[in-house]
Amino acid sequence: MEAPGDTAPLVRMVDAGKRRVQGDSVFELRVPDLGIPRGALVAVVGDSGCGKSTLLDMLALVMQPTEAVRFELCFEADSEPLNAWQLWARGAETALAALRRDHLGYVLQTGGLLPFLTVAENIRLPARVKGLGDVSAAMEAVATRIGLGDCLSRMPGSLSIGQRQRAAILRALLHEPRLVLADEPTAAVDKARAVEIMADLHALSRERSASVVVVTHDVELVRDIADLTYTFEMERVSEQETRSVCHALH
Repeated sequence: MEAPGDTAPLVRMVDAGKRRVQGDSVFELRVPDLGIPRGALVAVVGDSGCGKSTLLDMLALVMQPTEAVRFELCFEADSEPLNAWQLWARGAETALAALRRDHLGYVLQTGGLLPFLTVAENIRLPARVKGLGDVSAAMEAVATRIGLGDCLSRMPGSLSIGQRQRAAILRALLHEPRLVLADEPTAAVDKARAVEIMADLHALSRERSASVVVVTHDVELVRDIADLTYTFEMERVSEQETRSVCHALH
């Protein structure tokens, strides 16, 4: 696999921001400089309301920044970076959708498995959408290794929360994305299971040379495995406006 930092970062945001207005309240997220190295696990930590989900939505290419000096994507190491800001400016939704389909994987707080599909069908779904061939052998091998071998024919509702999260991790990685985004993937389990789930996510992503961004409020959970950690500083600009600045935690 590529070691973190070997080449140009997978994603680079410079002087980016998102301004959101709701009624009389204004929230502004500022991202002076954020880079996601190849093959790295990047933690995004902070309290509720600091902008973690807003940042994740921008990285997921589902929320357009209000402004950005640079927002570059370099999913292939030997290719020129793509300018995501220009894609948004041109209204190139088809291109953005293709990037999301081909290069991104997602792990949601509660797994996000479709209840009307079996676990195996859920896991194979992104690979089918991407147009890959039969991934059953790879799925079964990894599922057995992480304790899901006997769960593939079951429906998601019959799984424990921990099993659903492991299935979601496998689904997010099976179609070989370059970037996996995990939004509080251990929020619904106890500390012991959270550590196990995070270890599975870390190990599988390294095996498949995927970068991972994990959003969490629990800095202790990622302290020993994160290659890079970002956090937020909140400031009250006025009675109505709050600003949050994202920066690397040293």
